[in-house]
Parts: sequence; structure tokens; C-alpha cells
Amino acid sequence: MPQAESQVTAVAHVIQLAVAPVFLLTGVGAVLSVLAQRLARIIDRARVLEERLPVASEESRPHHLGELKLLSRRARLMNRAIGLCTACALLICAVIVTLFVGAFLKTDVSLAIGLLFVTAMLALFGGLLMFLGEIRLATTGLRIGPR
Repeated sequence: MPQAESQVTAVAHVIQLAVAPVFLLTGVGAVLSVLAQRLARIIDRARVLEERLPVASEESRPHHLGELKLLSRRARLMNRAIGLCTACALLICAVIVTLFVGAFLKTDVSLAIGLLFVTAMLALFGGLLMFLGEIRLATTGLRIGPR
């Protein structure tokens, strides 16, 4: 019975260690939701402009083409941000799995966990930088008021 208790205690300890990455995973999921919504809005706006382009006047055509080019750049940044944040989420999942594998196999996985976690944070950092770049592009192309 004492050995069974020690195994249960070890698993309980791993669950405690896994709680922080799970909360981080929840936050990354929320960021991914925001990124996906922004990408959807970019795509919707591009579709509207593409529909208007064939019937656009000669004077508004360059404006529509310029806005489409800007939307394309924004969409690429959002796509990269989503890719990096998704990689972050997958790496956090790998951290959690590695915690449990290490506990069950009774091996030292601290180096693997550290490398996975640092890589996850670098991916999140890159994703947030791409998001910031997209916001910068969106605000530089913003025009408020009459033309």
C-alpha cells in the first residue's frame, strides 16, 4: 500500500505542476481566438473590395487596389501570428505530456521541459510581435473623417 500511495502522490504532484501550463494554454487559446477574429474581418473586408473592384470608377480603383494590398500584408502577418501562437499551444501541450511521461517513467525530464517551455515562450513572443505588426499596419491605413 505505501508504494501505491507514493505513486498517487507522485501523480498528484505532476498534476499540480501541470496546472500552470494549463492556465497558460487557456490564455494562448484566448489570444488565438482574437487573432482568428481579426483575420476573419480582414478576409471579409478583402472580399467586399474584390466584389467592388470590377465596377469601381477609374478614380477609386487605385484606392481599392491599395487597400487590397494592405489587407494582404495584414492577412499574412495574422497568419504568421496564428501559426506561432498555435506552435506555442502545441509546445505547452508537449510540456504537460513530458511532465507526465517523466513521472510515469521516473526519469529526469527537466531539460526537455525547460527547452520546450522556452521554445513555447519564444513562439508566443514572435506571435505577439506579428500581432503588433498587424495592428500597426491597420492603424497606418486608418482614415477617420471625410476624404
